[in-house]
Amino acid sequence: MAGGEGEGASLEFTPTWVVAAVCTVIVAISLAVERFIHYTGKYLKKKKQKPLFEAVQKVKEELMLLGFISLMMTVFQGRIVKICVNPGVMDDFLPCALSARPSSGGEGSNGTHGTPEVSGGHRRLLAEEAAAGYCAAKDKVPMLSLEALHHLHIFIFVLAIVHVTFSVLTIVFGGAKIRQWKHWEDSISKDNYDLDNALKHKVTRVQDHDFIKKRFLGVGKNSAILGWLHAFFKQFYASVTKSDYAALRLGFITTHCRGNPKFNFHKYMIRALEDDFKIVVGISWYLWVFVIVFLLLNVNGWHTYFWIAFVPFFLLLAVGTKLEHVISELAYEVAEKHIAIEGELVVRPSDEHFWFSRPQIVLVLIHFILFQNAFEIAFFFWIWVQYGFDSCIMGHVRYIIPRLIIGVFIQVLCSYSTLPLYALVTQMGTNFKKSIFDDHVQAGLIGWAQKVKGKKGLRGATEGGSTEGSSAGVQMAAAFGRRASTPPPAPQNEVQPANDS
Repeated sequence: MAGGEGEGASLEFTPTWVVAAVCTVIVAISLAVERFIHYTGKYLKKKKQKPLFEAVQKVKEELMLLGFISLMMTVFQGRIVKICVNPGVMDDFLPCALSARPSSGGEGSNGTHGTPEVSGGHRRLLAEEAAAGYCAAKDKVPMLSLEALHHLHIFIFVLAIVHVTFSVLTIVFGGAKIRQWKHWEDSISKDNYDLDNALKHKVTRVQDHDFIKKRFLGVGKNSAILGWLHAFFKQFYASVTKSDYAALRLGFITTHCRGNPKFNFHKYMIRALEDDFKIVVGISWYLWVFVIVFLLLNVNGWHTYFWIAFVPFFLLLAVGTKLEHVISELAYEVAEKHIAIEGELVVRPSDEHFWFSRPQIVLVLIHFILFQNAFEIAFFFWIWVQYGFDSCIMGHVRYIIPRLIIGVFIQVLCSYSTLPLYALVTQMGTNFKKSIFDDHVQAGLIGWAQKVKGKKGLRGATEGGSTEGSSAGVQMAAAFGRRASTPPPAPQNEVQPANDS
């Protein structure tokens, strides 16, 4: 391997200027990306965008995990390619038919494809030949070729990048849609009415309210079926109207912020969505399990890559329908109990309207939908670039086109309908989120609660420690470890939820 063949030369026989030049390029690109992420985080922190800053930190964690996976695959590739198995084991669960396997190429062609074998380089080819020779001496074959390991390496990298990119695009476009509701918030706030006066206004028939007119379809089994059908189609057009926004906003304020009628619900909703973004942008363990299951089931003739594209498609439709139906249920609840009301129509937020009384399930499903859709797109482009459009793994065109159409449809619908629906409707749970407080208020309350808890041990020796204060401190600490149902008490001056108007 020495001497004349530059492509197969080891580091011992590689010119130092080549080594230095390659290292310079790799280090420069890595540092540029690291600095870009660092300064993006500093900018967000300067702008007091704490949730988005934490999302950037989450991206850094994912990249670190990706780097560790890459390191593990590189370090152990020599041992992996020397894992030998019986030849018959390699004839089952193949992505391509045996007839498509290249017949030429000697011992090193086992488990590789024509095009990537040419482009793979001399070094990998020689390493594969060495591994094949090692296993051939035992009348066995390598379990995984170096070429296949290299391609798998690239796929994991592409998947992570595409997932983060698609998540960011979804949040950006979805956030843009939500910010269009700002003029509704301003319009409602301009009335400058007092909440108590609003609730003691003139008596009106429930059926005369726009919210009820558009959402209530009657009572009975037939109306329930019509309600689900209406919710299904509503997600595709005008998924949220001004009357919906006004009714849900007032329901939230009367339940959680009765003492602050000018509460900026729109800004709170944006902050809550930014908090959730750091969850969506990550790749949880169960998503990696999904990747492994797919790679296992991607068998020739099963067309798994085609059928699995319908999983996020149907899940997205189910989530959108459920969120629309929650709004309808809130309207039903008022219309069935009242004929006429005094003042503004007020809905009652409750976890009972959500699956298993857990609004958080919706976020988990959206997380899975975005990841699975990114996985589909990443898998398609990886196969296209690595093996070519005519590869046996790519499949027939009649399977490819629907997958791409479904992928684009999911991305658009999730960005412009499902995500805005999620941001609004999940505020209709029994509890509110800690985003209801500004960052500095959260920090102040948590600090106060910790001080109260710290004084708990001295309470027996002094009379200054109040039982009520300690109890409030414990409740305050718990409020920021989970969602709270009511604004926690504060010492002396009452702390109201953030008024961002």
